[in-house]
Amino acid sequence: MRKSIIFFLSFFCMSTILAQQEIRSFGNLQLHAGSEVTAFGNLTNTSTATLLNNGSLYVRGTLTNDQASMAAGTGTLFLNGSSAQSVAGSAFFRTYNLNTDNTAGITLNNDLRVTGTHTFTNGLIATSATPNYLVYEAGSSHAGSNDSRHVTGWVKKMGSENFVFPVGDNTYGRSAAISNLSASSEINCHYYTPTQNIFSLQSPIVHVKANEYWQINRISGGTAQITLNWDHSKVTMDNELISDITVAYNTGGNWTDAVGSAAGNVTTTGTVVSNSVNTFGSFTIGYKAYPVPVKLLSFTGERISGVTLLRWITENEQNTERFEVQRSYMATSGFITIGSTGGRNSGSRELYDFSDPSAFQGIAYYRLKTIDKDGGFSYSRIIAVMESDINNQRFIVLNPVRTAITVFNKTMQEGPFDYALYTAAGQLILKGTVNMGSNGSAVLPLPSQTPGGLYVLDISNRNVKFKQKIIVQ
Repeated sequence: MRKSIIFFLSFFCMSTILAQQEIRSFGNLQLHAGSEVTAFGNLTNTSTATLLNNGSLYVRGTLTNDQASMAAGTGTLFLNGSSAQSVAGSAFFRTYNLNTDNTAGITLNNDLRVTGTHTFTNGLIATSATPNYLVYEAGSSHAGSNDSRHVTGWVKKMGSENFVFPVGDNTYGRSAAISNLSASSEINCHYYTPTQNIFSLQSPIVHVKANEYWQINRISGGTAQITLNWDHSKVTMDNELISDITVAYNTGGNWTDAVGSAAGNVTTTGTVVSNSVNTFGSFTIGYKAYPVPVKLLSFTGERISGVTLLRWITENEQNTERFEVQRSYMATSGFITIGSTGGRNSGSRELYDFSDPSAFQGIAYYRLKTIDKDGGFSYSRIIAVMESDINNQRFIVLNPVRTAITVFNKTMQEGPFDYALYTAAGQLILKGTVNMGSNGSAVLPLPSQTPGGLYVLDISNRNVKFKQKIIVQ
């Protein structure tokens, strides 16, 4: 049978209440310095009681307080149950120090106020939808919060000192901070996902971080600076230039620039600090330019000793899962993936290479498929690589060209030759027939306004077949 220990008189000595017993206080329960009380069950502090903790109070069940205007004392409250705990009652519970150590979690159905130091040891702290708050009074602090130890609901801070709100979403700790307060203030904070009304923007904001925001409400007080942060390994960060990152706050239904200054790396971690703000509410990371896409600076290939050597250079990589190398023998279709290389996402310029030892005659076409971590993808331009023995030095083509292609016939063949010029993607842009004698030459005018780039020249008759890459400048 469950038993209750009821206190009517002052309690001065060190004592441990046995397991599965409940403490109900109706009188004066005082823990002096050095004393210790452990409630293995629930602890109820009634409206007629006076609880003053100057020692160590351990509670492993529900903590209920109905005492109005409770004094903080100088001791420590330990919430260290092994199953889910809650804080309840008609009045807030106040403690000097707080240690939360419950991997099953703690729910605040009443305010819990800390005036000294809160140590996060294990477990998450949730607040009810009323809402109730974990309250840090003026001069208080906390330590030890991380992804598995933070508040998943509302946190209140009172006072004028700088403060980091230990908030998150059950999976990750995603703190926000206030600093340089102009007056003693009462400010509440809650972390949410995803961001609301992301298309309601006020210049110079052109885009906001769509996957998280912080609700920071000022109940009273002055101005403050807001510090937000990103951690790309936890919540994906957009690929922005640091100079274009700012703090955005929602006012009048629009995300507005709070004039932030950012530092860090968008592929890892960073912070952004606003100017002093006097308008509070929803805050997120804002951008004054659109996210920078992965920039493919070059993609080239050459055939050496029966092996195709492909190289590409990227810049501003972010959120890239991999590059797939694809090959076709038809230029415009029939591409298959022949290999892949993981993205490095360093944010710096990167050089990649890939070797294809497959044998072929004629021309092989290659392209890159860039696949993002969220499943999105894009294709590079198509490049053509030619097996060298097809040329056999039968023709010499001056390269690069501008307005015309000059061809020298080094074959023993003479007479009419058919020619055709294709883009790297296989589109025919020029064709005709030209008469050339042995060791003769011909000039093939290009169509007017031919764009610069890579082309393939095809020359043939009944006995000769020749292909050559052409660079048009």
